[in-house]
Amino acid sequence: MAEQRELILKLGQMVTDRIGHKVTVDDPEYWGLACVVTDEMAEVALKMKVRKPMTFEQLLKATGKEEKELQKLLDEMSNVGILEYNWENPRREKQYVLPMFVPGSAEFTNMNAKQLEEHPELGKFFENMSRLPLEKVTPMVPPGGAGIGMHVIPVEKAIEMENQSIDIEHISHWLKKYDGKYAASPCSCRMSRKTFDEGCADDPADWCIAVGDMADYVVETNKGGRYITYDEVMDILKRAEDNGFVHQITNIDGKDKIFAICNCNVNVCYALRTSQLFNTPNMSRSAYVAKVETEDCVACGRCVEYCPAGAVKLGQKLCTKDGPVTYPKHELPDRTKWGPEKWDENYRDNNRINCYDTGTAPCKTACPAHIAVQGYLKKAAQGKYREALALIKKENPFPAVCGHICNRRCEDACTRGTVDQAVAIDEVKKFIARQDLDAENRYIPPIIPPTTGRLFDEKIAIIGGGPAGLSCAFYLAEKGYHPVVFEKNEKPGGMLVYGIPSFKLEKEVVDAEIEIIRQMGVEIRCGVEVGKDITLDQLRAEGYQAFYIAIGCQGGRKAGIPGEDAEGVMTAVDFLHKTAEDEHYPVEGRTVVVGGGNVAIDVARTAGRCGASEVSMYCLESRDIMPASDEEVAEAEEDAVTINCGWGPKEILTENGKVTGIVFKKCLSVFNEEKKFAPVYDENETITVPCERVFLSIGQSIQWGGLLNGTKVELGRGNGAVADQLTYQTAEPDIFVGGDVYTGPKFAIDAIAAGKEAAVSIHRFVQPHSSLTIGRNRRQFIELDKENIKLEEYDNSSRQIPGVDESIDRHKSFRDPKKVFTEEQVKIETARCLGCGASIVDENKCIGCGVCTTKCEFDAIHLHRDLPECSTMRRSEDKMKAILPYAAKRGLKIKFGRKE
Repeated sequence: MAEQRELILKLGQMVTDRIGHKVTVDDPEYWGLACVVTDEMAEVALKMKVRKPMTFEQLLKATGKEEKELQKLLDEMSNVGILEYNWENPRREKQYVLPMFVPGSAEFTNMNAKQLEEHPELGKFFENMSRLPLEKVTPMVPPGGAGIGMHVIPVEKAIEMENQSIDIEHISHWLKKYDGKYAASPCSCRMSRKTFDEGCADDPADWCIAVGDMADYVVETNKGGRYITYDEVMDILKRAEDNGFVHQITNIDGKDKIFAICNCNVNVCYALRTSQLFNTPNMSRSAYVAKVETEDCVACGRCVEYCPAGAVKLGQKLCTKDGPVTYPKHELPDRTKWGPEKWDENYRDNNRINCYDTGTAPCKTACPAHIAVQGYLKKAAQGKYREALALIKKENPFPAVCGHICNRRCEDACTRGTVDQAVAIDEVKKFIARQDLDAENRYIPPIIPPTTGRLFDEKIAIIGGGPAGLSCAFYLAEKGYHPVVFEKNEKPGGMLVYGIPSFKLEKEVVDAEIEIIRQMGVEIRCGVEVGKDITLDQLRAEGYQAFYIAIGCQGGRKAGIPGEDAEGVMTAVDFLHKTAEDEHYPVEGRTVVVGGGNVAIDVARTAGRCGASEVSMYCLESRDIMPASDEEVAEAEEDAVTINCGWGPKEILTENGKVTGIVFKKCLSVFNEEKKFAPVYDENETITVPCERVFLSIGQSIQWGGLLNGTKVELGRGNGAVADQLTYQTAEPDIFVGGDVYTGPKFAIDAIAAGKEAAVSIHRFVQPHSSLTIGRNRRQFIELDKENIKLEEYDNSSRQIPGVDESIDRHKSFRDPKKVFTEEQVKIETARCLGCGASIVDENKCIGCGVCTTKCEFDAIHLHRDLPECSTMRRSEDKMKAILPYAAKRGLKIKFGRKE
């Protein structure tokens, strides 16, 4: 056991903010100092008083040391971080200050990257010292923070029109006060959290803006600081707002002084933690409270996604049959006993809850990507089509594709469908997305990395250029990466190109949206099969740090029956791939398609276009439960496809190795009592169908090839990769999976949603010591009760139907005959939206940062100066003058239940 160092113990006791606590060697006050502070340093520090400046001459007299020796020690102590200095005296003479732990020496020790690397325990030191002194006092802190820690300062443009605001509430006031004296330095909270693997994946550099003499201090003492101009300050502040970070100012020197403006990520910030962990918003809130103007709100959810305090959640705009929904308010400590039972240790995750239990707009809830449907309908109604497109691309980089092929779960859930017919959401989206097909009007999203001026250079490989892989690439590019997509086919797009016929999805639509992804900085290498042409290990040797495998289910399944290897038999996947490459691929004679899903429908309709004399489908399911959608079935029947239900394949008949017919057996039931696929047949009841071609559309398979050779990736049901349900990380830490290769065959929108989540995980993974899960948006939404709503008035227009291009033979051509809505149809259709959802602000949780106002594109949320007392800034030395009266007043309220 190391020998107890008395000087360090005394220094820890002197500097601690823990009232009445006796420091021991087991306390962070001791071991946090002991790892970087020598006894000589402690000896000098003990000659000082906390936050009482001393000049060199005063220190020389107090310590009795020689000048050179003392200056060397003072420099070392400043570099270590237990001293700071300034020139705040009439003679502008340099003076040294022994700061408190926080804000002060605990964070200064974490700003020196080399020191932190050598002594990672300093991360926990800072974490402890920003928490322990506050555990008992927080409920007794009055509005304004009483000179403790830091203070939220709102986004300036959110309060520009507020006539009642005062100078200290404006960032511009502080920048003018310290005119020209700014330095950017690393964020100590981001640095600290990384030491115990709870980093947020931001680049820590430059987020902390030191002002005045502190700017010199962070530059001169190895704190990673660099001098910056006013314009650079404004650029950092803008980048912070783009990323949803909270502006905070130091709050220990009263209303006339700050020494830093920080840009805080709630997932790592210790200053924001004080209010969130202890559920005591007085600790950091500004004088402002966000409020939603419900009539303008469209429940897009952007404010919810970015609110650091979890004060905004999605609710409903519509009244219930019993009246408006009443939403709960967060409990406050002003008249209630408060202890650990009231704390929220999981605030970082709980703050990401999106929705009240009573639910919100069903369209957003039902969509796997949770697109802001109500929002883009509103933009389209206003004629702001480019803004509508931008809103869609927050969640979906393939709006034009989805406008053609989505299975429209949003429409199935649409509240309007309980009145008459659902809003034609997908048709409106298709209209909006047509802009992307015109190179001049394309919307290319801005790159918004969580950095102050650089893009990320970590190399990321995406294996598979389908909707999951390309979506992952899109959102990684938006974060500032340049991922490389490896695609084994000649063209990217996966099943969008090789699995969906052109009469449903024209290939130039896919090409146009992929081109945008290229323009965002994504490299796509086609004709490269990873596992064959190059291995994962070779890519690792080239510097790739993470892999997203999204190769889809590109193989077909056989039925395991006699004759299925005969000439004229082909799986659906292989047939659709062939016709994607050559629309003139010949299909002669009578054709039978085995299967009842949407893919089987595509095969049947394609076979007719390729020359089949007649096409019939046979599936196990009865008509009411067959997997294909009613719309798809109707289109197949319009194309003269005969659909036969309740039959399963028994044998394919052949002659000279060629198909002559197929025998089916009667299917009595498809699922067992547990609703699992377990078909039961009557082997004696059969039919024989003469034919020359058989296409098997009974499932798809994953073709791994040599891709996973030498990896720890585990395979599970259906030969799919096993991965964490939230992060998509496999047993091989640098390999993530998504799309059909993880879930089995699903729809494009499911793959798109998976790709975005994978981008979140991979970003966090490649940034060292970051958590893949903490503070992550779980994307969980709840549908409002459509049976319990009261509609007083609404637009009674009927659902619009897109036109048809009569010049195209819709039964034989590979061209898509469906027209896009006209602008007039868009206006009529968008007016049919009932506007179900709205954001709801819990004013008790709001900290008044204004981040929400920067994200709302509908001018529906604003800050109001309801809490002017929160702008009371005090010196740390005066904190008890504020805390004691407030605590006494609070105590009376608790004891006697008094109200103000």
